[in-house]
Amino acid sequence: MSKKPKLHYFNGRGKMESIRWLLAAAGVEFEESFLETRDQFEALFRDGTLLFQKVPMVEIDGMKLVQTMAILQYIAAKYNLYGNDLQERLLIDMYVEGTTDLMEIIMSQLFMQQEDKERQTNVIVRKVKKHYFPVYEKILRDHHQNFLVGNQFSWADVQLLEAILMAEEICVDVLSDFSCLQDFKERISEIPTIKAFLQPGSQRKPQPDDKYVETVRAVLQMYYKVAFTFCN
Repeated sequence: MSKKPKLHYFNGRGKMESIRWLLAAAGVEFEESFLETRDQFEALFRDGTLLFQKVPMVEIDGMKLVQTMAILQYIAAKYNLYGNDLQERLLIDMYVEGTTDLMEIIMSQLFMQQEDKERQTNVIVRKVKKHYFPVYEKILRDHHQNFLVGNQFSWADVQLLEAILMAEEICVDVLSDFSCLQDFKERISEIPTIKAFLQPGSQRKPQPDDKYVETVRAVLQMYYKVAFTFCN
């Protein structure tokens, strides 16, 4: 029996959360090792585990993988969530890059001072409603299919749902003008593996709090405004 993937990161969302989502969507159980001290972090890159001295890091199939996008692409391909051909894979990559950009904007808010956070909230909501969600709404409306690519469940669907839920935490009615995305959210949330991950007690992480921020700062020895960029 193969070993479960082991995820090395902080006990919070950050860059690892999309990896957790994708593994959960694939029905793959995984273990986690949480970074809580600077010494733990330094031990990983002293032995060469972290090629670029950054996390996330995932142990899977006898390898120690770093760089978030590379990890996600490997998992998506391994568990048949990466399309049927090169063109579908390209579309998935494009859509995932878009949701990644959005989620990074949301994540960056966490490391801002309070007054900056309040201003950034308005910026995020505006970008979501005017720039990002109209794209996915049009894709779903134009092709009249249940999923973003190839009318089959893929990594792109998983990450779009994650982005939608993150945006709703900032603005509860952010989907009010996007009927296709509303239907998409309900439909994808009912997929059994996704539904299980959304239940209390799963390995999905809650909204980051001050304790998480302070842990990241202490481990990475970074300021609020740049800490999140060192986890990719």
